[in-house]
Formats: sequence, structure tokens, C-alpha cells
Amino acid sequence: MKIYKIPEKLQTIIFDIDSTLYTNAAYAFEQVDCQVREYARITGMTADQAREKVLNYRKDFAAKNDGKKVSLGNTLLSFGIPIEQSVEWRKTLLEPKNFLGRDEKLIEKLTELEKKYKLICVTNNPVLPARKTLDAIGVSDFFPDIVGLDTCFKSKPALEPFRKACEITVTAPENCLAVGDRYDMDIALPLEMGMGGILVTGVEEVYRLPV
Repeated sequence: MKIYKIPEKLQTIIFDIDSTLYTNAAYAFEQVDCQVREYARITGMTADQAREKVLNYRKDFAAKNDGKKVSLGNTLLSFGIPIEQSVEWRKTLLEPKNFLGRDEKLIEKLTELEKKYKLICVTNNPVLPARKTLDAIGVSDFFPDIVGLDTCFKSKPALEPFRKACEITVTAPENCLAVGDRYDMDIALPLEMGMGGILVTGVEEVYRLPV
């Protein structure tokens, strides 16, 4: 866990979902790979060719942008796949209950946090699979609102999803804390917006959030 900043007057915690509120390498891989395989199918590539194309694009992006990462949605967008198409793929291809189960430790932690703060999720998945993920791990009730890829049709890192989270929770950015597993996607921009930020390596560190 790396704590960048915790607001003095913390009111809202903005959670990433995938690889933040659960730790499951197989599902993390499948979320990306199912879309890469679909891209391969519609373009006539093999799955391995599509994987290599995605990998090479991401390596090139990082090399040209000081090591920063690029989301899969924005990678596919660069290949001519609109965000709206990515949304539909994720809605139909992702089934988190096949990989994830109820997490009592997370439920205990969120019960504690809910007493003090507003909780909301901002994810690069559409709202439907994101909600299915929260259902699968047993924490959906803690998050009445999800800002997903189909909320703003912008993929993190982008201002719009985080602004929307502030709008929904009626919270100024300086009173928000972003928690996620990828610095470039989940933490860097919120810090620029004046929010706090905590980088985690998985749900095991969410159990120990110092707020």
C-alpha cells in the first residue's frame, strides 16, 4: 500500500473495482483477454496475433508517455473499436460469478467505512458487469452508484468519470479519496484534481485502509 494523500476533511471514498475490491489473477486476465479474442475474431486475426498487437501498442504508448499505462478501452479505440463497442463486449462476455465469491473481510471493512463516508465506484467496465462483480463478492449494497464506462463513455484516466463521482456524491474533489491498484489509471489524475489517493496491490490491502 502506498498512501499519497488522505484529505483532512474526508467525505467520500472512490473505489476502483477490478484488482482493487478483489484479487483474482484469472479473472483479471479474462477481462482483458475475452475482448482481445473478440477483436481477433472480427478482424480475422488469431488470438495470439491480437494479443501481440495489444501488447506492442501498450509498450509503445508507455515508451512515448514516460512509462504511463493505457487502458484496454483506449487501446481498442486506437484500433478503430469505439468505446460503445467495448461496452457491449464487456456486457456480454464478462461473467464474474464464475471467478469470484463472497468476501466477508471486505464486507466487514466496508461496513466500517460506510458509517463515516460515502462510498462510490469508478470503473473502466460498464455498469452491468461492474454491478455483477460487486454482487459476486457480496458488497453491492455498499455502492448504490457506479460510474462505469457507459456512464461518461470515457475510460480512466479521464476527468469525466471522477467529476461524475463528485457530482453524484455531492462532494468537492478535495474531500474525496481515490483507492485503486493502478497509479496511472486510478490515482494520478485524482491527485491532480486535489483528491487524496491510496495505491493498493489488491483487496488484502483494502482490508487495512487507514481511514
